[in-house]
Amino acid sequence: MTVYAGAVFDMAVRQFGVIADHLSIPMDERERILMPKRAITISCPVHRDDGSIAVFEGYRVQHHLTLGPTKGGTRFAPCVDIGEVAALAIWMSWKCALVGLPYGGAKGGVSVDPQSLSMRELEGLSRRYMQEMIPFVGPHTDVMAPDMGTNEQVMAWFMDTYSMYQGRTVTEIVTGKPVSTGGTLGRREATGRGVAHLVRRVMKERDIAFGGATAVVQGFGNVGSQAALELYNSGVRIIAVSDHTGALHDSKGLDIPGLLRHTGTQGSLAGYSNQLSYDPAAILTLPCDVLVPAAVERVIDARVAENLKCRVLAEGANGPTTPEADLILETRQDEIFLIPDILCNSGGVVVSYFEWVQGLQQLFWEEDQVTRREYQILDRAFGQMVERAKRDGISHRTAAMTLGVEKVRSAKAKRGLFP
Repeated sequence: MTVYAGAVFDMAVRQFGVIADHLSIPMDERERILMPKRAITISCPVHRDDGSIAVFEGYRVQHHLTLGPTKGGTRFAPCVDIGEVAALAIWMSWKCALVGLPYGGAKGGVSVDPQSLSMRELEGLSRRYMQEMIPFVGPHTDVMAPDMGTNEQVMAWFMDTYSMYQGRTVTEIVTGKPVSTGGTLGRREATGRGVAHLVRRVMKERDIAFGGATAVVQGFGNVGSQAALELYNSGVRIIAVSDHTGALHDSKGLDIPGLLRHTGTQGSLAGYSNQLSYDPAAILTLPCDVLVPAAVERVIDARVAENLKCRVLAEGANGPTTPEADLILETRQDEIFLIPDILCNSGGVVVSYFEWVQGLQQLFWEEDQVTRREYQILDRAFGQMVERAKRDGISHRTAAMTLGVEKVRSAKAKRGLFP
């Protein structure tokens, strides 16, 4: 029996089972590596603008603290539940280990539609969430970051709330803050830049010319929009994008800077163009060189995987591909180069690590230093993944997760079991 349930958690368990079998991990070791160390469930009462009180459920799951403090985002979304949060924390552990960061994985969230809140209500919810988490987090225990439905402003409220209770400014309690409150240059762009950097590397290795290439980006939030802009600036035609309000398609290529200006003022793609509207469910299977799923989990199922017409699949989102779809992608490795999520979108946590280090030291870097170091770490992990995949004759996802699980397993074994 477990408190964790749901399709996303089941997916994380099944993925770990594949890795554990590949590494021949004894059965009595597996639960210690997989199951989260700690899960917190809280109630967040908030005064609504109409004078009523609403109560929202919040969560935080800390997967392991073997390598250092836990690290992970906090999402505000209607679909959030403890199982999803636990799965995301587990994936974050493999991600941090893969790229060599001294962290365990964590994730948090509140079950709420942030669009239904006024700015004052959003601030009240953000501050109450952090207030309830204070006994369980800290710069050397658990460091939060933004995720779906949260942003730099929410992180600033988190940091301020924690600091008020400590009686001093503690910038390093969260990452993804505004630069003016101790954030780092390049953090907002880091995840999308990392996705585009790895895509460009694969395109060069596969002899796909930037100038004639096409890309589809599902999810036009922070990650997807930045990845789209980076690829657009490299000469790639972005022929389709989508968000929760709909999709746009133009075989000649979309005006990505124009779309960014529109979403910056309107908050979504809605209202940009009726002529370019397209079926959101169909953009994943459009013929293209690069497909970037950068929205939510489990969008590429077996049916979609069979019909993919891309040459590079770059997973900007966490868990976009189901285990059933993975089995199909393994048979299509010669056609489709997969950049798995725990590597593809790891640029965000890499630069979050840089922000944490800068906060602890109170010594801040220039943006070119941040980006250069991010790319160095991504390139190193990419090389290790490809080498392991070739050596063991396994998929890129299995190789990347194997590297992450191996590091966590080794650290747990060396530290032993207390008491």
